[in-house]
Amino acid sequence: MDIKKKEILEQALKLFMRLGVKSMTMDDVATHLRISKKTLYEHFSDKNDLVEQVVASVCGYHRDTINAICARGLNAIDENEEITRFIVGQIGNMHPSVQFDLQKYHPKAWTIMEQREREDIYACVTKNLRKGIEQELYRDDLDVEVITRLYIARIDSTWDGRVFPPDQFNLSDVLWKHFEYHIRGIASKKGVAYLEKKAKKERNA
Repeated sequence: MDIKKKEILEQALKLFMRLGVKSMTMDDVATHLRISKKTLYEHFSDKNDLVEQVVASVCGYHRDTINAICARGLNAIDENEEITRFIVGQIGNMHPSVQFDLQKYHPKAWTIMEQREREDIYACVTKNLRKGIEQELYRDDLDVEVITRLYIARIDSTWDGRVFPPDQFNLSDVLWKHFEYHIRGIASKKGVAYLEKKAKKERNA
């Protein structure tokens, strides 16, 4: 990718995450990024194109980062925890309107995000479940396909502002509770013991 284009995508993402998507015009983006409108339009045909490419870039970054976490050789529980920590870090500074703006005003970008993230979550959860079963940290009677689909359904509800209104719930806290709920539901006795040992160590730290 062209270096200048990559830089614009990275800076535009920060802008959308901080200020929302709907409120930003191409003029605003150019002004905040301190580039000319001509330069912006050399890389993107319009705002829809910019938003769609930002979303595609984000999905690629998420995939690469999660794959890197999986390549570290952590056990299944620690791997799951690190992935959750990464996701929480990503949404920590997200403007509350971003999801709504994408769904309502940039449906193609939202579809890109939904499809790619769903595919990546499916692959990641399936792989993690199988690893945990092999390591005897997860129960050996788990139906991997069913648990993966349940996991995705719960994640969808987590992001749904109707289920967890942002003025009532902190999304980061909800994600961490989801992590614990998920692990305790699938862990073997060995896995539960490991999880509780970790929790005790963290409380004493």
